[in-house]
Amino acid sequence: MTSPNRDTQDACDVSHPDDADCGCPPEPDAGGEPASGSDSPADGSVTQFSVPDMDCPSCAGKVENSVSKLEGIVEIDPQETTGTLTVTYDPSVTSPDAVADRIEKAGYSIDRDEQSTLSLTVPGMDCPSCAGKVENAVGALDGVTSIEPQPTTGTVTVAYDDGHLTEADVVGAIESAGYEVTESTGAPTEGESSDSIWTSARALKTWASGGFLSLGLLLEFLLHSQNAQVTTVLGSELFVADVLFLVAIATGGQEILRNGYYSARNRSLDIDFLMSVAILGALVASVAFGEALYFEAATLAFLFSIAELLERYSMDRARNSLEELMDLSPDEATVKRDGDEETVPVDAVGVGDIVVVRPGEKIPMDGVVVDGQSAVNQAPITGESVPVDKTDGDGVYAGTINEGGYLEVEVTSEAGDNTLSRIVEMVEDAQSNKTEREQFVERFAGYYTPVVVAFAVLVTLGSPSVLGASWSTAVVYGLTLLVLACPCAFVISTPVSVVSGITSAAKNGVLIKGGNHLEAMGAVEAVAFDKTGTLTRGELTVTDVVPLNGNTESEVLRCARGLEARSEHPIGEAIVEQATTAGVAEREVDDFESITGKGVRADLDGRPHYAGKPGLFEDLGFDLSHVHATTDGGVVTQTAEAICDHNNCLDLLHDTVPALQSEGKTVVLVGTEDELEGVIAVADEVRPDAERTVARLQELGVEHTIMLTGDNERTARAIAEQVGVDEFRAGLLPDEKVAAIEELNDEYDGVAMVGDGVNDAPALATATVGVAMGAAGTDTALETADIALMSDDLSKLPYLYELANDANGVIRQNIWASLAVKAALAVGVPFSLVPIWLAVLAGDAGMTTAVTANAMRLSRIRPDGGEPVGTTGD
Repeated sequence: MTSPNRDTQDACDVSHPDDADCGCPPEPDAGGEPASGSDSPADGSVTQFSVPDMDCPSCAGKVENSVSKLEGIVEIDPQETTGTLTVTYDPSVTSPDAVADRIEKAGYSIDRDEQSTLSLTVPGMDCPSCAGKVENAVGALDGVTSIEPQPTTGTVTVAYDDGHLTEADVVGAIESAGYEVTESTGAPTEGESSDSIWTSARALKTWASGGFLSLGLLLEFLLHSQNAQVTTVLGSELFVADVLFLVAIATGGQEILRNGYYSARNRSLDIDFLMSVAILGALVASVAFGEALYFEAATLAFLFSIAELLERYSMDRARNSLEELMDLSPDEATVKRDGDEETVPVDAVGVGDIVVVRPGEKIPMDGVVVDGQSAVNQAPITGESVPVDKTDGDGVYAGTINEGGYLEVEVTSEAGDNTLSRIVEMVEDAQSNKTEREQFVERFAGYYTPVVVAFAVLVTLGSPSVLGASWSTAVVYGLTLLVLACPCAFVISTPVSVVSGITSAAKNGVLIKGGNHLEAMGAVEAVAFDKTGTLTRGELTVTDVVPLNGNTESEVLRCARGLEARSEHPIGEAIVEQATTAGVAEREVDDFESITGKGVRADLDGRPHYAGKPGLFEDLGFDLSHVHATTDGGVVTQTAEAICDHNNCLDLLHDTVPALQSEGKTVVLVGTEDELEGVIAVADEVRPDAERTVARLQELGVEHTIMLTGDNERTARAIAEQVGVDEFRAGLLPDEKVAAIEELNDEYDGVAMVGDGVNDAPALATATVGVAMGAAGTDTALETADIALMSDDLSKLPYLYELANDANGVIRQNIWASLAVKAALAVGVPFSLVPIWLAVLAGDAGMTTAVTANAMRLSRIRPDGGEPVGTTGD
């Protein structure tokens, strides 16, 4: 089941305008109850379950097969990309409890509320197959309600009934499946590193297996006289070398055969099952055909163990980027309590506590500065390379770094609910939101493995008669093809690319909410921009002050400040702010009056003054076509008329005012009943990087850029010309912006909408990809858009597009290279071109290492070609 553009829930997650009814259905309960208030379809009721350990097509198939055995099931929709199972059923025949029971009988647990949760690090769980083993091992325990393995991070989250189970039971189940467990909350414990992979228990067994294999080879091929017969098994002679090979199989193949058992029990045709069949098949054939294949079996055990170690090492490289995010927040905080300072774990800090942050320390919690001032490095959250000054009343984020001063911060959110925690959680969740290519690969894998297994059987049975091979050689052909039948190498090729891209973006201040959004962003052909707050700063500022009739600029601002001090209009606020910044003195204000639609009037120091539109002063009898300017600089020089002796007259009505308005500025005239004192122009300034951003996107291949705004045509045209977009549309209401996005969707293959994440919610939801500006610290923006630029930095947009585009290229390279290598090796097997060791090393470990290394290239892409800004130190 696919959505035409973005799924319903994504659309619903976008913040809707006030009083708007989005019409989105309520989200179903995680435990499997139908969503409250949702209508059941005509052909049955609907229930949805969160099955976090259902994370591959094989898993989904097992769950679907189990549930389909119930009577009354109308439709089953397993979504392994999100770990959810939606079931349509006849309520008169079956129930959600019955469905839940069938899910658990398939070996999968359901995520429910009100349960104990345990988070463990399982470094050896580095592929979907491994995750399936862990899921099934833990799922067999009575009392486990959900399992969420993350092979790309090597972590497992288990929810369980602590009345039935203990933490030791869960750890024991995972270890019984052959995986070492490190108790943790996600990050590796001290001392855990890629180097420890090569000295782990699995590695030691592998080295022992290699040693026995080497001794066996020495006796088999060099020291023939020492290779004495030991015994006879069912008529087949067993030599010393064969015994050494068997010991190599026992040491190196122990965990393979154990995992193969779990795969067989769960009817999973994965790499462990196939390797187990290959090893056991070689042993059986050795006895059945009288031609020893102990060497081949030992080679399989040893080389596959090497392949597993290489795979884990490669995956650890991919995990490191996310672990860096997890490590940003400190574990402890210094809190002021009862006049004293004490150091406590961050989990013990509550909302309202005052934490002390000294120079060089990381800020432990989101909060507001209540004392002190300092520059804070916000790069871990926003990607900003320049520290931001913070003083009383300013917000700060957990994980950012206090550069120089002393700060006291009042905590505003719990440890698990701060901005950094949400970012890490969203990055982790993004791994399950898979790309179309990843879904294609997993669907393909469902056909690939059975086809290659069938090919292996065909080659084994047909080689003696068709190719004239001996039965022992035919069996080796078949075993080699079984090794190649596992699709792990190309199944993992896409997720490691997605993880690399998403975590790299997060460290550079760009939060991508899922692999599908990363893929979609790299393929967009058109980018639509909101104007206010996106291409412009979103705050009005004074841009021009033109003094008239002998007044100075300060005098004009002084009058304007007095007139606008009591105004609540944004234009008035901008004028007051400019006057305050310029340090002009205040004036005594009396009899303030707002003239609707035209301006304001007030007595300043007892004399009536006005400020407003040009029409207000025309009504007062002024000739705006002939006004004396104080100077001949700036706007005056550009529009001076040669009709005055001093050549410093302005035609405000036809020249000066229209010229300013053509630049997208709003013009305010200031004066008395008898004299015009000056002209003030106010505008929402264009961001300094807006023009470069648009140009860079065009350089990178975006076919069409467009600005969508509710502002007037004149202002929109001025901004559009200044930033260089290909098209603009002005005077748009929210529904008209949606219609414009729909038109673009019809015309182009993909459209990205860039806005503030709140006001532009409908358009963001309609676009192929919605990108929110300045989302740091804004819960709504952080939760709504598909992609969030954490800082108010438009220049991150070209970086995002380039990263997404390159990620798509890497994913394509990984998929097709993996398939090509597998296909070439499989075709070469019947012609004795591919020995079994090459199938193991090239087809499994080699490709896994290659695709992971290729994916890591994405971490080298930087905003504006700079250094990574999401990390500090070594």
